[in-house]
Amino acid sequence: MYDILIVGGGTAGLTAAIYARRAGRTVLVLEGTAFGGQITSSHLVENYPGVPAMSGMDYADALTNQAKALGAEVKFGMVTAAEKTENSFMLTVRKKTYEGRALILATGAKHRKLGLPGEDALVGRGVSYCATCDGAFFRDKNVAVAGGGDSALQAALYLSGICSGVTIVHRREQFRAQQANVDAARARENIRYALGCRITGLLGEEALTGVELTSEKGEKNQLQVEGLFVEVGQEPDNSAFAHLAALDEGGYFAAGEDCLTKTPGVFAAGDCRAKALRQLTTAAADGSVAATAACRWLDGQ
Repeated sequence: MYDILIVGGGTAGLTAAIYARRAGRTVLVLEGTAFGGQITSSHLVENYPGVPAMSGMDYADALTNQAKALGAEVKFGMVTAAEKTENSFMLTVRKKTYEGRALILATGAKHRKLGLPGEDALVGRGVSYCATCDGAFFRDKNVAVAGGGDSALQAALYLSGICSGVTIVHRREQFRAQQANVDAARARENIRYALGCRITGLLGEEALTGVELTSEKGEKNQLQVEGLFVEVGQEPDNSAFAHLAALDEGGYFAAGEDCLTKTPGVFAAGDCRAKALRQLTTAAADGSVAATAACRWLDGQ
């Protein structure tokens, strides 16, 4: 029996583990893919206050090691079921079950797809959702980046140092990214733009050979590229916990800044929670709030 079970080993979950351990609670963190979460795919983290610029992987390693050094147990495993008992919560990972008195949901979010025919079949054959993971496969080739936010601009900047040409495809004429990222992209000679366009088709069967672009006026043309990096936002995967924590219309946990859910003893933290801004700083803040709230709730039991 653990004091606190944490689902998700990203910034929110690991920060929660650190705070809970410092409060003397026993903690188990369960992560289904990679400790550190999506930040592991970022080639550079330079906006975390007081921390020198470092790769996302280095940041994730440091955070994971900090939680482990404080005594938090961390295990790989995808939680497939969650159940509330009379005095605890039970999580199922394959054929194993783990029991805890309180539960923190820090499940994060995943990359949103374009939803085009053939997209899934071309993943790993030209379609990617991680520039830092797959960019090296497209050295000296022409690629496209779909999206207009910070993640899209950062992906384009990273790829511009590897690929011969990068085209940013964005459905609007203006970017949603921070001006610093826009300015940096504008300064790269091998970054081009297809603004006011949507990607409406993927070309190629065995491998990607290009994309179909459709303008706001309905005009279509083809862009010949060997790689497409999709950066059009995120979406949560919280349905397995909907009976414990209510979801908003976007599928995010309906929990406020106090991280409280509809179920006493269950707290939501990080990108999986309904919020206005999803950044490392807000994930860390959620983790500290959720852990502190969980500890106070345990004190009252």
